[in-house]
Amino acid sequence: MLKVLLVEDEDLIRRGLRFQMDWTAAGCVVADEARSGEEGLAKIEALHPDVVITDVRMQDMDGLEMLKRGLELCQFDAIVVSGYSEFDYARQAIRLGVAEYLLKPVDFNDLQRCIQKIVARRQQKSQPQSSPSLVPEIDPKTVTNRYAAEMLQYIQEHYAERISITDLSQRLNISCTHLNAKFKAEVGYTFHDFLNHYRISRAVELQKQGTLKLYEIAEMVGFSDYKYFNKVYKKYVGYPPNKSLS
Repeated sequence: MLKVLLVEDEDLIRRGLRFQMDWTAAGCVVADEARSGEEGLAKIEALHPDVVITDVRMQDMDGLEMLKRGLELCQFDAIVVSGYSEFDYARQAIRLGVAEYLLKPVDFNDLQRCIQKIVARRQQKSQPQSSPSLVPEIDPKTVTNRYAAEMLQYIQEHYAERISITDLSQRLNISCTHLNAKFKAEVGYTFHDFLNHYRISRAVELQKQGTLKLYEIAEMVGFSDYKYFNKVYKKYVGYPPNKSLS
């Protein structure tokens, strides 16, 4: 599973990038966020992300300078997101070898296609040559640890139900402690934290449809207590569910 780092100084845009796309389905997980170029560079050094998505203009260090210095520390694919369409920015981005240059407001279909290309290219490099497939295989086959892969698949299939790591521990015949450790080593989150992330991501998707009440959405993504849903939503998204992310 590819680790993604989001670097964006505007909270609303950064949270939108995190929660308005199904990263898990794309074979990725958002490993961390940064609010500035300096913070982004520090997290590149600490995390060694597979993909960095960054704004261009930020206060302390612009995104292109951060990418240039970050690529000296480790290799990653870069996607630039900017409100500026000047050719000079695009030209500098091309020189750095960025995968895509997207303009704000972000078209999430374009972003998803770009991520899928990166995932497919990396899989092609890591797998032995064989007969070509028309459809690239993504999550959970991109996860190397079988326990983590089964846990991710279980979350995707049962997130709307009442589930716990104890259920999976019994199902996979491995202790909760070891299972959680394997999951966090692979994905970067504890089981409970990732489950909440996934549920809230699905809630955001349902919100965008504009046809359901919030308490209905809460129940559909696995929260029987609306107040708790509201609390968890605000914790991860940064805003209450009745405030639009768009």
